[in-house]
Amino acid sequence: MMNNSFLIVLMLIISNFQSMAQKKDTIVRIDSFKSQYVTARTVDIWLPPGYQTEPKKRFPVLYMHDGQNLFDSKIAYGGQAWGVDSTIKRVAKQGLFTEIIVVGIWNTFYRFTEYMPEKPFLRLSDEMQELLTEEYEGEPKGDEYLKFLVEELKPVIDQNFRTLHDTDHTMIMGSSMGGLISAYAYCEYPEVFGRAGCLSTHWIGSLEGDFEEFSNAMAAYFADNLPAPGNHKIYFDFGTLNLDAYYEHHQLKIDSVMKQCGYTHNIDWLTKKFPGHDHNEKSWRSRLNIPLKFLAGTE
Repeated sequence: MMNNSFLIVLMLIISNFQSMAQKKDTIVRIDSFKSQYVTARTVDIWLPPGYQTEPKKRFPVLYMHDGQNLFDSKIAYGGQAWGVDSTIKRVAKQGLFTEIIVVGIWNTFYRFTEYMPEKPFLRLSDEMQELLTEEYEGEPKGDEYLKFLVEELKPVIDQNFRTLHDTDHTMIMGSSMGGLISAYAYCEYPEVFGRAGCLSTHWIGSLEGDFEEFSNAMAAYFADNLPAPGNHKIYFDFGTLNLDAYYEHHQLKIDSVMKQCGYTHNIDWLTKKFPGHDHNEKSWRSRLNIPLKFLAGTE
């Protein structure tokens, strides 16, 4: 639970923002969002232009990992941001997509452990668990990270912003390890996240090798835990360069599980291959419009 002083400060920030009555998109930043589950971190809440111009309207919400890489190239990894704000505004103008609120959750030193799905991890051999624990410098904290999102962050967002907070209008998205934790959130909290976007999902689990065992564990977990198709949607993709070049074989394994669980391609789930795309923000930015339209499009 958030303490009262935090909420008072947040409400003052929001009040000041609303008093400006700007007719453009705006970011509200919480510099240190405290949690009982994970280390404190910065959270950015991007409000689309319609948030000001349509004061009675409520908006779907997209929760995105690696928040410092989403909007501002000055602070983004490698100096290249996703351009989430410009993509949403462009696609919305085309009439194919409704404006949404984006909650960018910054990563921390514990990124790898927080984005590691715990239950699939426990399906691994002792040897693989030890390898990953050593590589990531700690035990997985994916369950704790998701509790932070669901029990602490989302209630504050829904309380203080005009959100559509039901399952159909709550999405989660990330790339690489962020794709893994997004898929995990989709399965662990299907009553919260009705849509998930997983770009360049890191199915091999490690940077030390192309491990079949990890994607096998993820596939087995999916088979047991995917929400029923019909009211949920999930998106996957991969490129063909560098780290992404490892993913196709593993993604096909996951796709097989999707079919076995009754998911219909291009309706309940979509997997896309992007030849020539790399494992970086530039590539993800160039194709972000595709998962956005699939997960929340008006068509």
